[in-house]
Amino acid sequence: MRRFYGEDCMGTLVPYFYTKNMDFRQKVKTLIEEGLASRQDLYLIDFTISENNDIQVVIDGDKGVTIDDIVKMSRQIEHNLDRDEIDFSLTVSSVDITKPLLVRRQYLKNLNRKLKVKTPEGEKEGTLIQLDDDKIVLEYKVREPKKIGKGKVTVTKQDEITFDEIKEAKVVLNF
Repeated sequence: MRRFYGEDCMGTLVPYFYTKNMDFRQKVKTLIEEGLASRQDLYLIDFTISENNDIQVVIDGDKGVTIDDIVKMSRQIEHNLDRDEIDFSLTVSSVDITKPLLVRRQYLKNLNRKLKVKTPEGEKEGTLIQLDDDKIVLEYKVREPKKIGKGKVTVTKQDEITFDEIKEAKVVLNF
């Protein structure tokens, strides 16, 4: 019985079709990086290739993503791949506002917007007022009892949440 093996990036023997798909994946990744290199305001959110070579690319931008941006990225990838070599389908899209924030750069884009953040302690909702390399700061208002007398007073509070604590963060849409 004849076996066809190649080596993966770690030097491990794997079936040839797997190394061919790895080469294809690397080529697509390189084309995406080249497309983004010309536009410093755009960045990659997600990139997948299914077993059927369905390529899904999701991009975002500091100032949003236009249809022209999507078309240019799509052409950058599609025009540099050979369908005779590997049959594929391609979908390039912008990030869905209802999806969780995945990249730190998305937090910067959403500064001064209301976020709902899930942490191990529970959910927190507030306006993103600050972020750095390690954490975000949410500001929110709560009603607390007055220190003297009856009734309640509105108090502004802030919570610092490290990126390691964030399980999921979404932008809260106001209509």
